[in-house]
Amino acid sequence: MTTPYQHEPFTNFQVEENRRAFEEALNKVEASLGQDYSLVIDGERISTDEKLVSVNPANTNEIIGTVSKANQELADKAIEAASKAFESWRKWDPVARAEILFRAAAKMRRRKHEFSALLVKEAGKPWKEADADTAEAIDFMEYYARQMIALKDGKPVNSREGEINKYIYQPIGVSVVIPPWNFACAIMVGTTVAPLVTGNTVLLKPAEPTPVIAAKFVNLMEEAGLPKGVLNFVPGDPVEIGEYLVDHPKTALISFTGSRAVGTRIYQRAAIVHEGQFHLKRVIAEMGGKDTVVVDKDADLDLAAESILTSAFGFSGQKCSAGSRAVIHQDVYDAVLEKTVQLVKDITVGDPRFQENWMGPVINQKAFDKIMGYIEIGKEEGRLVIGGEGDDSKGYFIQPTIFADVAPDARIMQEEIFGPVVAFCKAKDFDEALEIANNTEYGLTGAVITRNAEHMERAKRDFHVGNLYFNRNCTGAIVGYHPFGGFKMSGTDSKAGGPDYLILHMQAKTISQML
Repeated sequence: MTTPYQHEPFTNFQVEENRRAFEEALNKVEASLGQDYSLVIDGERISTDEKLVSVNPANTNEIIGTVSKANQELADKAIEAASKAFESWRKWDPVARAEILFRAAAKMRRRKHEFSALLVKEAGKPWKEADADTAEAIDFMEYYARQMIALKDGKPVNSREGEINKYIYQPIGVSVVIPPWNFACAIMVGTTVAPLVTGNTVLLKPAEPTPVIAAKFVNLMEEAGLPKGVLNFVPGDPVEIGEYLVDHPKTALISFTGSRAVGTRIYQRAAIVHEGQFHLKRVIAEMGGKDTVVVDKDADLDLAAESILTSAFGFSGQKCSAGSRAVIHQDVYDAVLEKTVQLVKDITVGDPRFQENWMGPVINQKAFDKIMGYIEIGKEEGRLVIGGEGDDSKGYFIQPTIFADVAPDARIMQEEIFGPVVAFCKAKDFDEALEIANNTEYGLTGAVITRNAEHMERAKRDFHVGNLYFNRNCTGAIVGYHPFGGFKMSGTDSKAGGPDYLILHMQAKTISQML
């Protein structure tokens, strides 16, 4: 009998004891920087000459660690190991598989500050964001373990006289997991343990900027009792390794979180049936967003400004759920813009190693250059109100940036920037605000700030997003509370952290027995 699920609490860094504990964790992580991490294939550590080099985005002179890269030969070896391990792992009692997740969650909980401190260094996350990332990873393990126990006997179906019928779930095979760097612990863990607990075996190809925390997690899963070959760690080049794994005839499922361009390419490649393949591959894809905070004319304007700020600039806007568009009723447009600008003036940008910095760097040079390019586009498309500056001399720092008076069809209103940039757009009424909110190819998250009950009901029906929030920011989905996934080109709406997610990793089987 398991205890009821409750999400992992966030650390209160206002408490001196918690601040000291986190400083100690940062010191511990800094003392261990620069180590080399191997591939893990069938439980064997394999070191290669080609390496991924993980760099601190807040201080590019600091090497977090080096991680061996797999080639196609090693990737093939990993798939064979996973395929072999699947034959025994799939027969494990689902409760026993869940117990491994419970143990892993307990181990991560005891080392929570250590994992969070590594996120500060490797992903450039401020303390609060790093703590929430690790808490979510723990949540995924706890929640999916409980979900598997609930699903272990299948779902009820009708039987009739002389016949007993059962409807059960069983695993499907080798899963390729390709997580993102922006939630380098939470999404990496969640997308890995979901196929594992459902009885599948996994090849984990971590995001190139954040492979060290993934290596630490693989070690933790081994410590929790995961058998060899069930989880294989294969960092590598997206084209050489990623596409090879997607195309492989023994791959049964691909779980991807990242850009629209890569997600649609995976979706297309997975549809091809290769020689020796006797199944259709499944794809779970979460591909980004262009998310809107709608502010109604009767809204709490202070709440609106706070919601826009948190949605747009939390983790430097590097979230698929980030509110990079603020669509505001014309009657309150100027007031909300002014209140948001005043809040932005208080944001401190700098190395997240230090708690006083609310916003850290963006992830790497490629991201820095892309975001700064969009800022130049924004200067042509709107009025730069605040921000617009970047400095990549030591780390990849960009000031929180607001553009006002932007047209609904402008590029900075349509394209995912993935940085600390928000565009303000004016709407003449609530109907037009919803129309603008829906005018992108994405449909991930959205927020509506209003006191109008009729408008809330209209938004519930007509705001076409997978996660809709009222009178709060549009980021920060909690496992088990806000199942996460979006419509349109935001992906397959798989609803991670929700009651339907594990079923996507299994096949339903009907068994009918005559008496």
